[in-house]
Amino acid sequence: MKRFEGVSDEALALLYVEGDNKAFDELLSRTQEKLFTYIMFVVRNHDMADDIFQETFVKVITKLQHGQYTDSGKFQFWVTRIAHNVIMDWYRAQRNEHIVEPTEDNDLQNLRGASVMDTYRETELVNEQILRDVKKMMNALPAPQREVVYMRYYQQLSFKEIAEITGVSINTSLGRMRYALMNLRRMAKDHKIELALQE
Repeated sequence: MKRFEGVSDEALALLYVEGDNKAFDELLSRTQEKLFTYIMFVVRNHDMADDIFQETFVKVITKLQHGQYTDSGKFQFWVTRIAHNVIMDWYRAQRNEHIVEPTEDNDLQNLRGASVMDTYRETELVNEQILRDVKKMMNALPAPQREVVYMRYYQQLSFKEIAEITGVSINTSLGRMRYALMNLRRMAKDHKIELALQE
């Protein structure tokens, strides 16, 4: 919407609090793809991701209407934190907080920006296969490890930000990343997968 061009997410949130529903529509359109991609990456089930996404936005609306948001310059960060909490609540309800069963139909194809080098077709094919292998291996990681890898490499968040969003210490975030990388290396070795992209 041109009306909101140049208006920050934080300002839109505050406009919505003041009663401007169009501001929320704009905020939702700016936020939904990135947030849904994050949720889908963690839960790996489209129907579950839809439910969690909807519940997240119900909580966002409720918190905004109850004045529980202050402009900190990090609206996306705030929404991601709410989504994380909804996901963790769902895992607790399932009594399966640490292990997520992989689904056959999710190979992380919902992630954008995994383009490979544009040199020669042979190199492209090799690199595409490497990325497919990495995505398959990432699907086998426990949810907390998969989540920290996603936040670090796909969202470029710092370990401090990851710790804040996930509600754990920086050391725990670093530990999860360490174990994720160790698991990825072990899986690559076990399956004789080359992880280095070719130039």
